[in-house]
Amino acid sequence: MSVHATARLRAEPDGRGGTALPVLESAGPLALRRTRSPHSTHARVTVVGAMSAPLNGDRLAIEAEAADGAHLTVDAAAATIALPGTRPDAAPSTYTVALRVGERAVLRWLPEQLVSAHGSDLHQTTRVELAPTASLLLREEQILGRHGEPTGTLTTRLTVHRGGRPLLDQQLAYGPGAPGGWDGPAVLGEHRAVGQLLLADPSFEESPLPARLLGPTAALTPLAGPAVLVTAVAEDARLLRAILDGAMHELLEGLKEDG
Repeated sequence: MSVHATARLRAEPDGRGGTALPVLESAGPLALRRTRSPHSTHARVTVVGAMSAPLNGDRLAIEAEAADGAHLTVDAAAATIALPGTRPDAAPSTYTVALRVGERAVLRWLPEQLVSAHGSDLHQTTRVELAPTASLLLREEQILGRHGEPTGTLTTRLTVHRGGRPLLDQQLAYGPGAPGGWDGPAVLGEHRAVGQLLLADPSFEESPLPARLLGPTAALTPLAGPAVLVTAVAEDARLLRAILDGAMHELLEGLKEDG
């Protein structure tokens, strides 16, 4: 039997310089826990997996909102592993993330890796709505297969709107059934870890960053708006995280200096 579950959270200013969480609703395998934040003004929520999911046929979703002036960080306790399940005729699983960031609000969306296990079929969709003065740091990492196994089928789409206008719309597909060439030398080659880091901040309107390489397997690309996208590939999850962490540290330090 497939699982249909939607977890919800909302952050808003608490009136004392911090951020409250008036909505924190867990559902099915998505357990939301408030955890200690290193930033005194931020609320922090950690997603804890309460069961193995998603399996083929499951429908999972998270809805998160940082209201006007709120500061919210969302991370995860462990990687998400897409699994084939027990029914060979099951439909693909879906994992939908819907994010809203209000005026002068800050959202850091930093989940752990998504692992596409052999035989799984997952469609992941992330939709973000940003107010014109909102700030967003978003990380996505896809690991194609567990150690020593082929990848499952994985399709991901990331769509970001700012002030109602498109900022980014990117779709990626890997594994059986994906368009040919995804594992060819011009795309992934021997790499089986793929990641994106998106930073949107109003300060980029005054000081846009130029496009450049970040080593042999990563690049920084400015978007048509106050945002940059870092795209990277690597041999494994550990190397991918090191690349994205380095880029994230550099970008956040640059924002501090500009501020």
